[in-house]
Amino acid sequence: MRGYGQYCPIARASEVFAERWTPLIVRNMALGCETFSDILRGAPGLSRTLLAARLRELQRHGLLSRDQGPGHSVRYHLTEAGTDLWQVCLALGAWGVRWLELAPEHLDPYPVLWAMCRSADPAALPDRRVVVRLDFPALRPPTRFWLLYEHGDAEVCVHSPGEEDLVVVADPAAFTRWHMGWTTWAQAVRAGHIAVTGPCDLVHAFPTWNPHSRFADVRPEPHVLAAVPASEPVRRPADTAGPKTA
Repeated sequence: MRGYGQYCPIARASEVFAERWTPLIVRNMALGCETFSDILRGAPGLSRTLLAARLRELQRHGLLSRDQGPGHSVRYHLTEAGTDLWQVCLALGAWGVRWLELAPEHLDPYPVLWAMCRSADPAALPDRRVVVRLDFPALRPPTRFWLLYEHGDAEVCVHSPGEEDLVVVADPAAFTRWHMGWTTWAQAVRAGHIAVTGPCDLVHAFPTWNPHSRFADVRPEPHVLAAVPASEPVRRPADTAGPKTA
């Protein structure tokens, strides 16, 4: 990015922060991503070449450290300056929630699922392996993901990790609204925008495993809520084992 050539701290900081993908890289690292692959996984659309370039720039500006781990592995960590920049990201996110409308192109469920997994509280997760399939039939083409809960960890998968314990069918707008704290899980289910099938104990527990967005306490302006895409009804899944429940 070409510099502004100004003394102004806003101008000088923008030369670093306003580079495409940089705020998302800082976000991913603040959420615990330490390896190149983990950072990349949390930024769909970012190329490996561009990520490598951005990491070099962030290291040059003193925002991250690059440490050699076991077996020649490399890990990245935010420095004090990088952690301070994360506070700027949080302020920007709060501003975005309050003032920017949510459009259909923003409803990709993968970033929601990825954020849920990165922010999950290990103490709240099931004490055994659980696989949850999530279908979003309103997307074109229809989109499917899996959540794997195992050993106090949560992971979003694009391929089936094994036998499914729960199946969730959700409208992406409703799922995003729930994640943002704009509606409750029970309200979305009652409205027919989310349907869950599987053993009763897992059906009731599933929403408690997944945290809301860290911006859920920020109230959007009325015009933002009014512009949220409408949700579509979904059909209850019928191809999973175990007792069925509403």
